[in-house]
Parts: sequence; C-alpha cells; structure tokens
Amino acid sequence: MMSTVTRASYADASDKLATTTGKATAAQLATVADEILSVARLLRAEPRLRRALTDPSRAADERGELLRSLLTGKVDATTVEVLVTLVRGRWSAANELWDATERLGVDAVLVSAQRADELAEVEDELFRFGQVVAANPALAVTLGDPGAPVERRVKLVQDLLKGKVRAATARLVEVALEGFGGRNFEASLSRLVELTADKRDHAVAYVTVAKVLSDAEEQRLASTLSGMYGRQVSVKVDVDPSVIGGVSVRVGSDLYDGTILRRLNAARQAFAK
Repeated sequence: MMSTVTRASYADASDKLATTTGKATAAQLATVADEILSVARLLRAEPRLRRALTDPSRAADERGELLRSLLTGKVDATTVEVLVTLVRGRWSAANELWDATERLGVDAVLVSAQRADELAEVEDELFRFGQVVAANPALAVTLGDPGAPVERRVKLVQDLLKGKVRAATARLVEVALEGFGGRNFEASLSRLVELTADKRDHAVAYVTVAKVLSDAEEQRLASTLSGMYGRQVSVKVDVDPSVIGGVSVRVGSDLYDGTILRRLNAARQAFAK
C-alpha cells in the first residue's frame, strides 16, 4: 500500500499522464504504457538508481534531470515528462518509486483499453485466465514459480493467449507474472482484475457456487450487491461442487459465506467441542 507521501507523488504523475495523453489514441497510450513498465522493470533491477532518484538530499529538479538524461531519445517524450514528474515527488522509501512507476504503467494500460472501449472485456479476460490457471495445477505451478525466469513464463503465456485476448489483457498478465506490487502471480492477477473494474467505477464480487448460475440469477445477485455497496458490482463466478450448495461472496475484505460446506464445517466443530 502506498504511503501518504507516495500517493501524492503518484497523483501528480497520474495527472500529468492524463493531461499529456488527452488526445492520444489507444495505440499511442499502449506504447507509453509499455515504456513506463519497462522503466519500472529497470528500477526493480537497479537499486542504486532507485536510491539516486529518491535521494532527499538531491533537489527535485536534479532528480528529474537525472532521469531525463537517462530516458531522452530512448522513449516517447510523453513518457519522459510523466516519469520526470514522478521522480520529482517526495518518497519515504526508494522501493516506493518502483511500485509507483509500475502502478502508473498499469494505469496507462487501463486508459488505453478504456480509450478502445475494451475495459469490460479486459476485466473478464483477466478473470477467466485466472480460472484456467487455477484449474490446471501444473500450469499454476509453472506460472507462479518465482525461481523460473520471467522471460520463459512470459513466452509461455504469449503462446497460450495469442489471438485469444485483447492486447491490454496480455500485457497485464505479463505484469502479473513479474509480481505486481510484490504479490505472487495469483494475487497479482486478482488485484489487476479489481483495478480494471475500478477504472469502470465497479467493485468486484468473487462468487463461489456449486453449480452454474443462470443469467437471471447472476443479474439479481449483481443488483443486490450494487444496492449494498452503492456502486455497480462485477460478479465473477467460480463453480466449485465441493461447496455442495448455497453461495459464498467476497467483496474486498467482506466475506458472506452461506455455503452448505461452511455450515457442515461449523457443525463438525460444534460436535468436536
């Protein structure tokens, strides 16, 4: 989670991204996003650079010019200006610059998808890919192995997803493989689903049921949850016969577990006492 100081620095850079890309096409934004994420990867690999760019003994202009000298001629001018704005901010820890740069890159990917009117599809594709991985233990182990080279795992995912998902979806899956925000692959993917939904001003409800819901049942559940949370809710359904019946719903840190499995487990615990 970003500190208050980091959030302020991130907000300034996010505003800069919005103002400098206001008329950019989805493709142009995707290029800026790729470049920002490449810089985030560089910051992850170079702790000395992170420290130099967040050194409080250096003036903001000095830190900005240091980054400008490194990036000018290598990336788009828009990317340079956005990232210079970012490093000119204040930082409570060097690692927070890497986190904020990565988050800014993800936001640029989402804005590019929004510009192409593909946010809802990207959100759904990310969730469905997570389900595919979860249903295949060997694939889950391979993609979630932090000891395996990221390049090899990215190549595997590219082969799996080629021609099947939007470009923004594939790019965000790659971010998840790199461990978005220091999370493991599964948690990274879930967080990216939530950020994509949030970009549409939706919350995400993870729903577990024993059998597939009908469209009408899913719509009623979404309507009920939207009323509870005061905003639209994207319902993500996972079918798990082991819960036997009922429904489990998680929205953020809120969990409503009305499954038969939960009741049986509670009964077993009561008898054990």
